[in-house]
Amino acid sequence: MVPYAECLLGSSSAILGTVVGSFLNVCIYRIPSGNSIALPGSHCPACEHPIAFYDNIPIISYLILRGKCRSCNERISPIYPAVELLTAVMAVLLFLRYGLSADYLFSFLFTCALIVITFIDLKHQIIPDVITLPGIPLFALAAIFFMDVTFTESLIGILAGGGFLYLIALGYQLLTKREGMGGGDIKLLALVGGFLGWQSLWFIVMAASLIGAAAGIAVMISKGKDTKYAIPFGPFLSIGAVAYIFWGGVFMRWMTLG
Repeated sequence: MVPYAECLLGSSSAILGTVVGSFLNVCIYRIPSGNSIALPGSHCPACEHPIAFYDNIPIISYLILRGKCRSCNERISPIYPAVELLTAVMAVLLFLRYGLSADYLFSFLFTCALIVITFIDLKHQIIPDVITLPGIPLFALAAIFFMDVTFTESLIGILAGGGFLYLIALGYQLLTKREGMGGGDIKLLALVGGFLGWQSLWFIVMAASLIGAAAGIAVMISKGKDTKYAIPFGPFLSIGAVAYIFWGGVFMRWMTLG
């Protein structure tokens, strides 16, 4: 691909990412409350006044309005432009990783699902079944038919991913007499295993555990919380899954040589 065309497609990916990120914000805001993600149209979370199209341009409108609603002047969460920017960055990075291909399309959709799950889990400490349950078969089929994942690798990934976390959660509960991991994390790892294959699970769980432990220690130090302070694990599994997309091949080669 010539540099000009690659630059043009990369820029288009960034623009597409911001637009998709705007839709992901709707999902993040509405799914936990059970509201429709289609209707009503975009509106201010505070005064519920409909947002005009010129005030709904991803990132740009937020900057122009200085993070406030035009109607009620109430401050709008910076999470909105952050999600749009994050989605745009992921769209460009995945394009650079895969080019214009089926791998790019489905990896981007997969990453979008992880972004929604991450921000919902951070705020509400839940991972919605409406994403994971249909996502398990849909992403598994996408991986099998359009990407370099076999049926066996995907099936074992689903069973091993869900089963591995289930055993950890069960063991923790038996030892401590309290729940340490929710069912949402189990379904999430089953989804991830189905899409990326069972080989990815070691890397993802290890990365999620290390990052989660570091974040947990930082939170406890900064907030003075004890070890019973609940920290959602879904965001760390999501980070591990995205990391595997970019560096999983290097990790697998290293494991093989080792």
